[in-house]
Amino acid sequence: MSLKIGQKAPDFSLTNTEKQSVSLSQFQGQPLVLLFFPMAFSSVCTEEMCAVRDGFDDFQDLQAVVLGISVDSLFTLARFKQDYKLPFEMLSDFNKEVSAAYGALHEEFAFGMKGVSKRSAFVIDAEGVVRYAEVSDHPPTLPNFKAVRETLASLNANV
Repeated sequence: MSLKIGQKAPDFSLTNTEKQSVSLSQFQGQPLVLLFFPMAFSSVCTEEMCAVRDGFDDFQDLQAVVLGISVDSLFTLARFKQDYKLPFEMLSDFNKEVSAAYGALHEEFAFGMKGVSKRSAFVIDAEGVVRYAEVSDHPPTLPNFKAVRETLASLNANV
C-alpha cells in the first residue's frame, strides 16, 4: 500500500551516483520531490527524467530538492545521469527496500522481471510529511508534474 497524504514519510538511506549515502532526514527543513522510476535508459523513464531536467528551474524556484530513485545499480544511474545531464541526485534502491516502504514497487513487471520501482511522485514538506502522492500501476504514465509544482507552490505560500 502506498503512502497517503498527511503521513510521515519513511526515512531512508540510499547511495547516490557519487557513492555517498543520502538520507531523507538530511533534507529536513526544505521541500523534497521523490521520483521513483522503473528503469534507467528505458524510453519513458528517459522522457520523464529529461522533462524534470528541462523544467528544473521551476523546481529550484519553488525551493525544492529533487531525487530520482530506481532499483538500478548506482553505476547504471551514474551513466544515466551523465548521458542525459541530469542536474539532480539519482539514488540506487538496489535492495528495493525504499520502493517497498513507499508502496512504489511492482511485484511483477514486464518481461518477467520482479521488484521494479513503480513510476511514482511524492512531495514531502519541510517537516517530512507527504503532501502529494502519486503511484502508477501503469508504467507508461508520467507523473502529473503540474500537480507536483502546484503542491510545492502551496507549501511556499504557507511559509
